[in-house]
Amino acid sequence: MCSNSHPESVRRESMLGIAQSIAILAMAQAAQAPATDNYGYEALVEGRETAAIATIMDNDQIANDDPARLINLGIAYARKGDAALARQLFEAARDNRDRVELETAEGEWIDSRRLARQALAMLERGEFSEGARIAAR
Repeated sequence: MCSNSHPESVRRESMLGIAQSIAILAMAQAAQAPATDNYGYEALVEGRETAAIATIMDNDQIANDDPARLINLGIAYARKGDAALARQLFEAARDNRDRVELETAEGEWIDSRRLARQALAMLERGEFSEGARIAAR
């Protein structure tokens, strides 16, 4: 699945505006990951949560329990107002047996479980609401 190394082929881009810089690029260290945006990154950046969900859900190359998938879906659902589903997704990422390093909007590499815990805390504080978006750069 995903390794904890940082292969040269991983696309490292910054992204703007995702709540407190927690959304991830989610190319998630998969050396075989295609260059296209399969984790809803572009749609999340543009505030198109429904499109982000569709992009992620329609990609059968991403495992259902992939931490990057779970976190980005959680962000999209939290923004759409479905806190219960977002919580389930963040908890699944937090409790996932696979630990991977994921890139945040600020270009930091953070353990997926830690990122999921941060997302849960933000959800509890209501920081995924429309007015809570903050530009990362």
